[in-house]
Amino acid sequence: MSKRNWKGYRATSFIESLRACKNYALDCHRFSVLTIAERFGQTEDSLYKWLSNGRMPGILIPAYEVACCCNFVSEFLAATSGRMVIAMPKGRKASEQDLLQVGSDCSHAMTQLAAFYANPGSSDTEALLESLRLHMEAVAYHHNNVARYSEPELEFES
Repeated sequence: MSKRNWKGYRATSFIESLRACKNYALDCHRFSVLTIAERFGQTEDSLYKWLSNGRMPGILIPAYEVACCCNFVSEFLAATSGRMVIAMPKGRKASEQDLLQVGSDCSHAMTQLAAFYANPGSSDTEALLESLRLHMEAVAYHHNNVARYSEPELEFES
């Protein structure tokens, strides 16, 4: 069985986001449900209950995401509020390939956007929205990286 590509994953419901965190922890870190529950101080039975009914207390969400090493629940909650989540820069210097990819993604998104405005009924709106989101996230990431460069705590790695 091949691993799922988690990089671009976006949950479409709260329960799905909870389960995605569990599946990510299992797939990428080999954490069992028992291990996840122990990592954030809960019982395995409680975690199974929350994964089945989606009624995890909000105060436990950050600890659950830390235990699973991902943040699909927070991203889902932000998206349902009309917000976009942008990963904070890690201080890694962008390679030429990274910057070329930003330009390529922009070109692809603008081509899809032009096709949408030319004939809205024949466009794949989901693909267009995904292209625009990816482009905006990449540009915002680099914007924040440049803005933080003048602050002393950010040092680029070689």
